[in-house]
Amino acid sequence: MPTLDMDAAAALAQHGTLIDSRAAERFRGESEPLDPRAGHVPGAVNVPSEGYLVDGRFRDADELRRVFARVGAEPGAPVGTYCGSGVTAAHTVLALHEIGVESAVFPGSWSQWSNHADRPAATGEN
Repeated sequence: MPTLDMDAAAALAQHGTLIDSRAAERFRGESEPLDPRAGHVPGAVNVPSEGYLVDGRFRDADELRRVFARVGAEPGAPVGTYCGSGVTAAHTVLALHEIGVESAVFPGSWSQWSNHADRPAATGEN
């Protein structure tokens, strides 16, 4: 599985689609129960995992395509994923793979990013 380090994730967020699959309130910086700082990688977009799951299973392929196309994640586009610790990000990579979108995971995810005070943290919807 292709992976991203912090620098590659930052670059992808500016020149591709970097998906944060945490809950919306964590993405927006309204709540952070685990990590030292709230927010998200600047330029990332939010697709919470519950947006592409139904009863713990992936939505059908057409719905997955709609969910991810809304944020620019389509076949051939540069796409990466992260979450809090990397687990849900890997799950998101699988959902994308199911619809023909190849992506990379940032395994350090928000836990790594938020532990580096020199890395900016964005809040709000964008």
